[in-house]
Amino acid sequence: MAEEKPERPYPIRSLHDFLSELNKEWDKFRLGSLIGMITSGVLLMFFISRLLLMAIRQRAFTDFIFLIIIVAFLIYSIYALLAQYRFFKRWERRVGLLLHLEEELIGEKLG
Repeated sequence: MAEEKPERPYPIRSLHDFLSELNKEWDKFRLGSLIGMITSGVLLMFFISRLLLMAIRQRAFTDFIFLIIIVAFLIYSIYALLAQYRFFKRWERRVGLLLHLEEELIGEKLG
């Protein structure tokens, strides 16, 4: 009587499961990056307008530095989200074709 080891849980059972889950979530990821870009752009315009007002009034040097740092982070955030959006847009078609090919191969094997 040999003891059987329980199967190790894997993050995904197969490539098919992975591709199916990825396809379901793809639009959410792409839309999230688009919303993030728009939100960051609006915040960037708001902070730049505040910077211009602050420069005119010459209020506080620390506030000015703080807003400059926020603007730098927002610019980087927009850059990263744009790269993410382009990635999703570029790979969306490729993943769709791969899913279609996989369904055809499964259909041929079962049929």
